[in-house]
Amino acid sequence: MSKPRLVILGSGGHAKVVAEIFEECSSFEIAGFTALSPTETLFHYPYLGNDSQLAQLLAGGITHAFPAIGSNRVRLRMLADLHQLGFTLPNAISRYAILSPRTKLGVAIAIMPGAVVNTCSTIEDGAILNTSSSIDHDNHIGACAHIAPGCHLAGNVTVGEGAFLAAGSAAIPGVTIGPWATVGAGGVVIRDITAGMTVVGVPATRLLR
Repeated sequence: MSKPRLVILGSGGHAKVVAEIFEECSSFEIAGFTALSPTETLFHYPYLGNDSQLAQLLAGGITHAFPAIGSNRVRLRMLADLHQLGFTLPNAISRYAILSPRTKLGVAIAIMPGAVVNTCSTIEDGAILNTSSSIDHDNHIGACAHIAPGCHLAGNVTVGEGAFLAAGSAAIPGVTIGPWATVGAGGVVIRDITAGMTVVGVPATRLLR
């Protein structure tokens, strides 16, 4: 029986990790990738054009797509476009990640090697749980949020849409990190962070520009 054909959107480092995850799971045939320039590469996979070619690719039998772009805002826009076109959006979950069977997952989520998600957490569409991050019980990770490598969230943490928690950051139980907020590398969140705010340090406080 033939495997569903998958196009990966993007060719950067994030796309490389996503491609290897799909190679490991062996559930899809990676047909190729799209990118802005034909000079870009993604391992041995063929360049299939830029994103303007997506409708043609779907008509040609590539039914699945994954937006492997690190920018949260661009990924959110891509998700909307892919939904509208009618692609099926699988999750890229490493076999070396650990997920509770009670985890609730959206679509087009990337969960990298070493990530842990504990019971009753919800991960929305397009989120990234990067290498060796941990999401404890009853967390809610919003659409296209990015939990960077080595981040650790205690229980009952809410992360809003598009928020970015940089490498090595952490949050204590029960805090809310608002939509499109940023927590700097190594920052420790001990109180709620409002939408769009950038915080740094231990404890994490607002970055004044």
